[in-house]
Amino acid sequence: MDEARAGSEGYTSDEMMTVTASRSLRNGQVCFVGIGLPSEAANLARLTHAPEVVLIYESGTIGTAPDVLPLSIGDGELAERADLVVSVPEVFSYWLQGGRVDVGFLSAAQIDRFGNLNTTVIGSYRDPKVRLPGAGGAPEIASSAREVTVMLRHSRRSLVPEVDFITSVGFGPAGEGRAGHQGRGPTAVITNLGVLAPDPDTNELILVAAHPGVDLDTVIEETGWELRFAPDLRFGEPPTDDELAVLRDLKMRTERAHMQ
Repeated sequence: MDEARAGSEGYTSDEMMTVTASRSLRNGQVCFVGIGLPSEAANLARLTHAPEVVLIYESGTIGTAPDVLPLSIGDGELAERADLVVSVPEVFSYWLQGGRVDVGFLSAAQIDRFGNLNTTVIGSYRDPKVRLPGAGGAPEIASSAREVTVMLRHSRRSLVPEVDFITSVGFGPAGEGRAGHQGRGPTAVITNLGVLAPDPDTNELILVAAHPGVDLDTVIEETGWELRFAPDLRFGEPPTDDELAVLRDLKMRTERAHMQ
C-alpha cells in the first residue's frame, strides 16, 4: 500500500502520510527538519497553511525556504534560500539545546513500542546484517526539541517490539521515561497507515488515528507488537485538492532539478 492509489480517492498512502505530518506543524513554529520524508512534510506545511514556519537543517541553515527538496543537509539549495547560515555548533548549542526548537521532524529504519529510534544497524552491532547511515544529529534532536514527530512507513520490519540499537531515545528500553532529556520526546508517529502516540500512563505507542480507508486489521498485522487503540480512535481527513497539487508540484520540481 506504500505507493498504491488509495482506492478511488486518487491519492497514495505516502501522500496521505506526508499531508498528515504537514498538518501537525503550526504557523510560526521552529522546526528542526530531517532529510527525506520529514523534509517533504515540513516544506508542504510551509507552502500551504504554515508560511511562517521556521525550518532549520543540521548544516546550519535557519529559516530556509527551498524551491525543491534537498538531497542532503549539505544541499546548496538550503543555504541559498535561508534567512541566515550559522555554524553547526551554533545550531545545536544555541538553537536546539537552548530550547528554541519547537518540534523535531525525524525518520528512522526502526522504532519500537516505546518510541526509541534506530538508524545505526540492523542486527548485532558488532556483526550487523545491515549498516545504516548512523545517528547524525537525530539523538540531539530527540533529546532537546520540545517535541518530536517521527515519520516512517508502517511494517513489522520498521515498527518492532525492541529496536536492534537505540540511536535516539524515545522513552527508554522499558518505557521508563525521559530522565535526563529536556524535550517531551515523540508525541506523534505518523505512518502511511495512521498516527500513533504514547499512552500517557505507560509511554507505549498506541494507535490514535487511522487514515481514511485503512483496515484496522491491517494496522495490527503490520505492527511488531500487540497494538492497542486509543479509546477515542478517530479517522483522519483525506488530502485536499490544494494539498495534493502543492505536494505533487514540489516533487515534480524536485525530480526535474535533480535530473539536470
